Amino acid sequence: MKAILEYNLPEDKCEWENAVNADRMMRALWDINDELRKLWKYGELTDHQFEIVEQIREKFNEIINENQIQL
Repeated sequence: MKAILEYNLPEDKCEWENAVNADRMMRALWDINDELRKLWKYGELTDHQFEIVEQIREKFNEIINENQIQL
């Protein structure tokens, strides 16, 4: 099976760039998630810092799930 995406450039330049850079954007999201996990699991944090990292991590995962992104 093949899928072909067509863009009318330069009008659709932003959409084209998003499609072309999707792998890099996915990798960046993966890396952010991994860094948050490392901080949460291994970071030498105060209780307050831990709570903040946990809140950020939960919100990040909520946004990822709402947008049906599989990391």
